[in-house]
Amino acid sequence: MKETMKKVTGYHLFWPLVCLGVVLLFNLIKTPSFFQISINNGVLYGYLIDVLNRSSELIILAVGMTLVVASSGGTDISVGAVSAFAGAICVYALGTGETYRMPYLAGMLLAVLIGTLCGAWNGFLVAKMKIQPMVATLILFTAGRGMAQLVTGGNILYVKVDSFKRLGSFLPHVPLPTPIFVAILVVVITTFVLRKTALGLYIQTVGINAKAGKLVGLNATLIQFLTYAFCGLCAGIAGLIITSRIYSIDANNAGLNIELDAILAVALGGNSLSGGKFSVAGSVIGAITIQALTTSLYAMKVTADQLPVYKAIVVVIIVVLQSPELKRMFNTVKAKRASSKQEGWWHNG
Repeated sequence: MKETMKKVTGYHLFWPLVCLGVVLLFNLIKTPSFFQISINNGVLYGYLIDVLNRSSELIILAVGMTLVVASSGGTDISVGAVSAFAGAICVYALGTGETYRMPYLAGMLLAVLIGTLCGAWNGFLVAKMKIQPMVATLILFTAGRGMAQLVTGGNILYVKVDSFKRLGSFLPHVPLPTPIFVAILVVVITTFVLRKTALGLYIQTVGINAKAGKLVGLNATLIQFLTYAFCGLCAGIAGLIITSRIYSIDANNAGLNIELDAILAVALGGNSLSGGKFSVAGSVIGAITIQALTTSLYAMKVTADQLPVYKAIVVVIIVVLQSPELKRMFNTVKAKRASSKQEGWWHNG
C-alpha cells in the first residue's frame, strides 16, 4: 500500500513543477526584485514571502478540494461562501467591543465547526442523496453568503482586539507570516493521515470505481461524506485566516471566487478531475503557482480589473500543456519520426 501511495502522491508532479518554474523564471526576467527578501523590524518582506503568505488559504482549500475531487469526481464550489460564513460566525461570536465576548479559541473552534457542518451537509447530499456534486454544493454557494449577511446584519463587522490579527499576520518574534505555518500544518497532517492509514488508498479506489469499492467491502458513502466534511473544515480554517488578515468580516467579498482558484490549483497539480488518482503535493504546487502568477501580474502594474484576463490566458496555456491529448499527439509525432528514420535506414541499407 505504501508503494502505491508513493506513486499516487508523486503523480504528474513534473508538469506542475515546470509550470511553477516558468512563472518564477518569467519574474526573474521581468521583475528582478521579485526574488529579493528583506528584514524590517524582525519581519521578512518580499514578493516570495508575499506569494507564500497570500497562497496559504488557497493551499488549505486546495488540499480539501483535492480529496473531494478524488473521491467523487466532482468539485465543491461552495468553499468561498462557506469561508465567509465561518468567518462571520467567528467575528459575531467574539464581538466587536474592546474585549472578546467569548474566549478567542472558542470562537475559532466554533467557526471551524460551522465549516465542517457545511461540508457535512454537502457530503450528505452527494454521498447519501446521490446529487451531482456541483448541483449539491451550488446550494451553499448561493446561500452561504446570504447566511453570512444575516449573521452580520448586512454590515462589515470589525474586531478591535489586537490578538485577533495574529492568525492573519505575524506572531510576536516570528519573522514569517502565521498563515504559512497554518498551511504547512494542514498539509503535513493531511499527508501523514493519508500515508500512514489506508484512507488515501480508499479515497482513490472509491474515486476510480465506487461500485467496485463496495464489492471489496469499502463504505463508499462514508468515504465521500468524510472528504466533503474535511473540505468544509478546510474552508472554516481559510475563513479564519481571511477575516484575521483584515480583522473584519465583509460577507460580500470574503473568499470571493477563491473556489475557482482552488479548483484550478487541483487541475494544475496534475490531478484527475474525474476522480481517482490524486496528489496533495501537486495541488499545493498548483496553488503556489496561481498566487505567484497573481503577484507577478500585480508587480507588472496590471490592475485588478485586468488581472482575470491575463490570468485566464496563462492558465489556459498551462492546462493545455498538461493535457493528456497533447501528450498523445507529441508521442504520435515522435513515433512517426522514429518509424520514418527506421524506414530510411532500411532503404539506404
